[in-house]
Amino acid sequence: MRQSRRARRMSMHHARGKKTPGFNLVSLMDIFTILVFFLLVNSQEVQKIPPNKAVQLPESSIDNKTDDSLVITITKDALLVDGDQIATLEEIKASDSFDIPQLVAAMESEYGKKLIATGEGDKTPKVTVMGDGSTPYNMLHRIMQSFSGVDVEKISMAVIQKAPEASE
Repeated sequence: MRQSRRARRMSMHHARGKKTPGFNLVSLMDIFTILVFFLLVNSQEVQKIPPNKAVQLPESSIDNKTDDSLVITITKDALLVDGDQIATLEEIKASDSFDIPQLVAAMESEYGKKLIATGEGDKTPKVTVMGDGSTPYNMLHRIMQSFSGVDVEKISMAVIQKAPEASE
């Protein structure tokens, strides 16, 4: 049986809506290109602090990112600023003042070098303290007290990140 012109036109119109559309590859490639560039740009935001074998860091599950900062290292027998020894712990314990003058002088010197190298303006110093897990609290307190002499407001503690515990 032959269909009328109207019936054929209606069946073609209904069949047109049942076809599955194809992928638009140009748009898909644009999205993937943007995604690749985004991942490349954001993968460079990690600051690596050079490891020190004389320091065994405590573990933590906090997930904050560190900035480019001055690294103060406390080993079992010395105090280092960006890898340079400024004093032994025996000298620090023997001194009468509560703050550590060698640390203040070294921080002012090193932080000035960092500002000149990066070309940044007068910014507040950022410090990362990397100390052995067995470092006494009194020593950490004296070091942090010394930071007030150089107007340090942002202090980070370097730790080893442990996997977060699964909660049930």
